[in-house]
Amino acid sequence: MSTNDRLPYGSWPSPIAPADMPTGSLRLGHAQYVGDEVWWAESVPAERGRTAIMRGSGETPVLPAPWSSRSRVHEYGGGAWVMLEGESFAFVEQRDQRVYRAVPGSEPTPLTPADARFAHGDLVWAEGALWGVRETHIEAHGTPLREIVRIPIDGSASDDAAAVTVVVAGSDFLAYPAPRAGRIAWIAWDHPDMPWDAAELRVGTLGDDGSVAEWVRVAGGRAASRGQNVSVLQPEWLSDDELLFTQDPPSAAARADRSWTSRWNLFRIRFDDGLAHAAPEPIHAVDGDTGGPLWSLGSRWYAPLDDGNIVAVITDGRSRLMLIDPVSGAVAELETPLTGDVQIHDVRGRRALLTGAGSAVPGGLWELDVSARSLRALRGGEVDLSAGVHSVAEPKTSEGPLGPVHSFYYPPKNGDLQGLADELPPVLVLVHGGPTGHVTGDLSQNAAFFTSRGIGVLDVNYGGSSGYGRPYRERLAGGWGIVDVQDVATAVRGLVAEGLADPERIAIKGGSAGGWTVLCALADTDVFAAGISRYGVADLRLLLAETHDFEARYLDSLVGPYPEAEQEYIDRSPLSHPEKLQTPLLILQGADDPVVPPSQSESLRDAVAANGVPHAYLLFEGESHGFRQAETIVRSFESELSFLGQVLGFETPGIDGLDLSR
Repeated sequence: MSTNDRLPYGSWPSPIAPADMPTGSLRLGHAQYVGDEVWWAESVPAERGRTAIMRGSGETPVLPAPWSSRSRVHEYGGGAWVMLEGESFAFVEQRDQRVYRAVPGSEPTPLTPADARFAHGDLVWAEGALWGVRETHIEAHGTPLREIVRIPIDGSASDDAAAVTVVVAGSDFLAYPAPRAGRIAWIAWDHPDMPWDAAELRVGTLGDDGSVAEWVRVAGGRAASRGQNVSVLQPEWLSDDELLFTQDPPSAAARADRSWTSRWNLFRIRFDDGLAHAAPEPIHAVDGDTGGPLWSLGSRWYAPLDDGNIVAVITDGRSRLMLIDPVSGAVAELETPLTGDVQIHDVRGRRALLTGAGSAVPGGLWELDVSARSLRALRGGEVDLSAGVHSVAEPKTSEGPLGPVHSFYYPPKNGDLQGLADELPPVLVLVHGGPTGHVTGDLSQNAAFFTSRGIGVLDVNYGGSSGYGRPYRERLAGGWGIVDVQDVATAVRGLVAEGLADPERIAIKGGSAGGWTVLCALADTDVFAAGISRYGVADLRLLLAETHDFEARYLDSLVGPYPEAEQEYIDRSPLSHPEKLQTPLLILQGADDPVVPPSQSESLRDAVAANGVPHAYLLFEGESHGFRQAETIVRSFESELSFLGQVLGFETPGIDGLDLSR
């Protein structure tokens, strides 16, 4: 090997520039078959991050600028567009949250009134009508009112809210309206639960006025103890009298010895007349999840094909696609390269539209042909691997004091380049948000931006992550800021023990809940030499006071009920102990973030400045909780690399420098 093949880790010349990052990872949403075409939602960073609806090759949007299809129900939205009849579609406009009807080439027309109190999402076209979830913000009410509604598509409700039919209300949160043959199924939950803690499947009959006349709970919900709570997701009618859904109940035997490993599995329930029904029965019991945390409305992990078979995603660390015959119980794996973030959007015959990624393919929109056992990319899903700059993630498991910790490691990769003979690579540890998020080691340009420069990337599924069953998810119960920090440190120590990382050059990066773990890890461990917080939580009491309704009681399960557990809120918050914040820190924040407002990041900036710690604070106008605009994405990656180079001691050729303050 020539000495020219050796360069300091972190300083390798990379063909992946910051300017490439906005288009390097597609942000795709709901997709549907429309005639002979496929339409889908896609974020457009170059157009201030708006969400367009695309068709065909993706060159001409069905929904042109400045329109943007994005819901704010539950803040995280979802279900923001749906096909109606022909090429007519309905969508939620991001700016005013009204529902509009449109056809390509014409100006959209409103279907709901111009009332700033209303937000809409989870749109469904079924039984010849448009259904959705409406969120009404009434100042005197305190918390938003949520209802399943039916919206007339003739425009009669565009200036008359009374023309919208309220189908059902009475719960703090509602999702998945699924009408069929005079009945409607839906999911409901109330504070203090999150939908992955406990959510009920309800089925009601529709009266002459279009509202639910009576309803019954058929599965799921809160029980007397945490170990018996059940989360239900995604009701889908297989026929007029047979309802599919996914739930995670523990078996009776497992409940008895407390060793249960409940997973979201497929169930069905049969109805007789009205609401009379049999007990739910499992369709496919497996140690894997067909489901996940319901952060975005309309998420789908399975779909019935036209022949009655079911295509389902099953996740245990990584994901697989399975074909299930609900009659015979026969199950066959559909071999595809997709192993992560797989969602099933629409079916036609024995074909299905999917979004997802894999360890050898980047994220994209795909069509799965079940009969041919083939998968083709419709948008994205392709990358040139010949340059050798994309690192393939290696699954890791480290044993810690709380049990196994799962992660994925992307080693430095750039052709034949290697680091200097006497050094180990610096490593950037990624901490996902949620904290119920889940990473699967997909081929990632976000990771390649760093690995192609000689920086290892460790992506950690700490306790609290989904994808490994409810017990792993509930490891974090009451221990947020403690368990996650211990697990991340365990994963890092495992990497160091393998000789894969320089223990003096470990940095940690996370956003939202991941940012909280970053800050707690910097305050409470000596593992990390640098930290990057993207809109991270720094003070639990500030979060409780300022965050939105969907997560207003989330901390009950993560920390404890407030104010009874107030001392825990104080003790765990990094801003309660500003003297402990002695590690160089980069803080990135959206100016319009309703989930973690800028006040948190600004207080954090002031604390590290008072300690004389090298730091930088970047506030991005027009950004919310998660960055979507091209200029923001470019500046973020550029700043992160410059920051890491200055703190960890390597050159960053071709990167504009970031000014660090003390």
